[in-house]
Amino acid sequence: QVQLVESGGGLVPAGESLKISCEVSGKIFGIGIMAWYRQGPGKGRELVASTDAGGRINYGDSVKDRFTISRDNTKRTIHLQMNNLIPQDTAVYTCFAAVRHHGSPNIDNFWGQGTQVTVSA
Repeated sequence: QVQLVESGGGLVPAGESLKISCEVSGKIFGIGIMAWYRQGPGKGRELVASTDAGGRINYGDSVKDRFTISRDNTKRTIHLQMNNLIPQDTAVYTCFAAVRHHGSPNIDNFWGQGTQVTVSA
């Protein structure tokens, strides 16, 4: 059974840094896109950053130049280094992975449980 296990998160003051991670567990053939999304209080879900198997990266406009996504394919893990955090970054951050199973051409999408990041003013 495929699971996305998130770690990190917490409460930090504005201007500080935080790192969150997500690992894909389970028996799989491969992983395509991995990404972080977030949903703040009263807001819709937005893309924070994504990375594909080839290393291409995209960032949401609000986090460019502050956040860095990295990927370790051998460990099936992505990390999100968040620097210079601001209160508007407060949200539940959720990991996403597009996974291919052995013997199947299909790609299934999986989501983590989410981890809370709170930035105090």
